[in-house]
Amino acid sequence: MSHEEYIEKQRKHAAEVASGMLDGSIHYLEGAIKLSSLRFEVGLPENDSDFLAFTCVSSEIDHLPIGAPRQYWSKEALERHEPEMQQSIEWAKEVSLSECKSIVARFNA
Repeated sequence: MSHEEYIEKQRKHAAEVASGMLDGSIHYLEGAIKLSSLRFEVGLPENDSDFLAFTCVSSEIDHLPIGAPRQYWSKEALERHEPEMQQSIEWAKEVSLSECKSIVARFNA
């Protein structure tokens, strides 16, 4: 696989993640973490505003039980963090929903 093919594959993956976040098939916060991790894989400047939004979100939610590590949290801890999780989803959408849509529009060709 050439570098250009790799970049194209990662851009399509970013569009799939963002699309899933928009339609609810991917947990919004999990998607934000994934898009943040794809930031350096899509062949854009590191200060690309669409991906920076998800880096910001990811850094603010890194203490929450999200994704695979969630399985290691106790039921009580998960219940205790649930209100913060819901608030974080609302906040994340406020600060990154337009960027999520932009990633879909840019790479879903």
